[in-house]
Amino acid sequence: MLATLHRIVQAVNSAPDLNSALQVIVREVKRAVKADVCSVYLTDYEKHRHVLSATHGLRQEAVGKVSLPLHRGLIGLVCERAEPINLDDAPSHPRYMFVTDTGEMPYHGFLGVPVIQNRRVLGVLVVRQRKPRKFEDNEVTFLFTLAAQLAGAITHAQAQGELSAAPGSEVAQMRYLDGRPSASGVALGSVVVTYRMDDLEAIPDRRTDEPEREIAQFRDAVARVEDSLRRLQSRLEEVLPAEEKALFDALLLMLGSDNLVTQTIERIRQGEWVQSALHHTIEEHARVFDQMEDVYLRERASDIRDLGRRILMRLQSDTPREVHYPERTILVGEDVSGVELMEVPPERLAGVVSARGSSASHVAIIARAMGVPAVMGVTDLPVTRMEGRELVVDGYRGRVYISPTAAVLNEYRRLIDEERQLSQELEVLKGLPAETTDGCKMPLYLNTGLVSEMQSLEANEAAGVGLYRTELPFMVSDRFPGESAQIANYRQVLESFSPRPVILRTLDIGGDKSLPYFPSQESNPFLGWRGVRVSLGHPEIFLTQIRAMLRAAVGLDNLRIMLPLITTVGELDDAMLLIQRAYDELLDEGVAVTMPQVGVMVEVPAAVFQVAALARRVDFISIGTNDLTQYLLAVDRNNPRVAELYDELHPAVLKALVMVAEGAAKFNCPVSVCGEMAGNPLAVVLLLGMGIDGLSMSAGSLLKVKWVIRSFSRARARQLLQAALRMEDAPPVKLLLKGALEEVGLGALVHPGK
Repeated sequence: MLATLHRIVQAVNSAPDLNSALQVIVREVKRAVKADVCSVYLTDYEKHRHVLSATHGLRQEAVGKVSLPLHRGLIGLVCERAEPINLDDAPSHPRYMFVTDTGEMPYHGFLGVPVIQNRRVLGVLVVRQRKPRKFEDNEVTFLFTLAAQLAGAITHAQAQGELSAAPGSEVAQMRYLDGRPSASGVALGSVVVTYRMDDLEAIPDRRTDEPEREIAQFRDAVARVEDSLRRLQSRLEEVLPAEEKALFDALLLMLGSDNLVTQTIERIRQGEWVQSALHHTIEEHARVFDQMEDVYLRERASDIRDLGRRILMRLQSDTPREVHYPERTILVGEDVSGVELMEVPPERLAGVVSARGSSASHVAIIARAMGVPAVMGVTDLPVTRMEGRELVVDGYRGRVYISPTAAVLNEYRRLIDEERQLSQELEVLKGLPAETTDGCKMPLYLNTGLVSEMQSLEANEAAGVGLYRTELPFMVSDRFPGESAQIANYRQVLESFSPRPVILRTLDIGGDKSLPYFPSQESNPFLGWRGVRVSLGHPEIFLTQIRAMLRAAVGLDNLRIMLPLITTVGELDDAMLLIQRAYDELLDEGVAVTMPQVGVMVEVPAAVFQVAALARRVDFISIGTNDLTQYLLAVDRNNPRVAELYDELHPAVLKALVMVAEGAAKFNCPVSVCGEMAGNPLAVVLLLGMGIDGLSMSAGSLLKVKWVIRSFSRARARQLLQAALRMEDAPPVKLLLKGALEEVGLGALVHPGK
């Protein structure tokens, strides 16, 4: 049954629309469990009905016309309980209803499974048998698995408006997808899909204006792949077994056949661009093999898809990727990267939506730094079908509206106007000190790594740079930058802010920040080779970077160096020795360098518990709340399945921060916060109460945070902190802090609109 399940799942995932997916489900499930009937009912909560939306075994004329009361019958019972109901004699059950309009007879065997998404029942998948029959456990789990696939198809249809005119769905009333709010703000614009170049299934649907040119490119790519396969076959002639030789023959036969080539060309002539035409043709051929019962033949589908990838790679290497970015671009992808984000001209980037990631993932941090609304972790995002679609991105609530209605557009245009008014109110804070109502000053620093941020007007409000991410220039390069290139980069930052201090964090790669020219494949990268571990493992890279930092600071005296992901005192000692070595080497070379202050980031629980040992050795400590929250709560911040568990206001996180602040204070070691928590208006009040010495954030948060600081006394902040520390979960903490901001008239900082 596992092979059958795999085949049906692939067919459902490949279905062009919801109706096709429903037809696959009812037809194949009926056959697989040898039932007399299989049906799908979609639930419309507004009309209080379950609507028959597909069936194999009942009257087709009843589809879309017959509906059952929401809380009656066995279908209603499955929905109420949100669990399977398996009966060998359904007519004897008190909730049984006989419905004549579907052409049914008194079926005895009954198995109903709920279709659930985000804890909400979207419908019911049902199989029935004329004779008494209790379905087996493996058949129940079989339907369960397919119901999960169906939930995704329904949600995709909801997002694309397929269900708005169709009977049977409360999702038609919602019309938005949920994700994680990752960068506040609202964006309206047109979608540009970003995708991996070698991923055939990720190719978005686009149109072409030059079909004949693309047909010529396709024919040339096919010819080149055919030639490379023949050369490979000839080279391996003596070592290949007979069945593998047959595989080469089959692939070459397919390339030479009219089927694959002609169908692709026909799609291009109908207006599809060459990549998506190839994708759809390959998938159509592969599905034929997917549905075969013979295991060997079914596995040939992967060979066909591999052939498609070969042609795709040839196409894309011969025709460099050109992307047209509309005036208001919403960048959408399965897993949008920071580099892809930075490839969009800043003046055209309006918003970001990613199927993976969370509010603390690297691309979300960059989006906030750029002041671009972002929603991450939208698990049901129909990425490949979104190219060119109009989109609304609600970065406050984490909502994405695809092809929004006029009412939705009007509401969000109103919110955008209110955001503009809020920005104007913030303007009056420029030039004023970040000082509490009882006279305590809180210096605000800038998190940066982008030249555009340093040149923004808000950057002038910063007391300096609290975190310069040196890895960003590494990520947009095709090789490790040399010492001279790094000197030029760091010098620009140091000069821009002189005499204000600039903290340069040493290379922090790994986790969700990889370098294409320095690959590291790990099963769990966030617990793997990253941060200072890479620097100590490659001292030649680290020494080059430290030398560049020291030389860039000559004559400026505003450099600070910070080490990321320190876990042990030994790591810190080793890194300090290397910094001393670079310093001594430059002095020997006659360069007039000075030894800067050196600090560490507290990002792992081990550093929290050893804060005293660290504070004795360094000049300052900066808390990286993004990773610290992730490690304290055991939550992969890029995994949308658990993203809702990631919460920097969790009491455990707050207590860890208090421990760091109190531990460092014993050694007069200043503590700042450079994680995204520092730019969160809710969290700022608590950080103020902890006695944190400085906050570092993206440019777009500086004025908002200044407004919060100027609205509270430190005494009031301490009261709120003590109240928060008595709470046992994050939601009550948020309610407390939202209420506190509302009291002083700052509710607009945490809600959409004013």
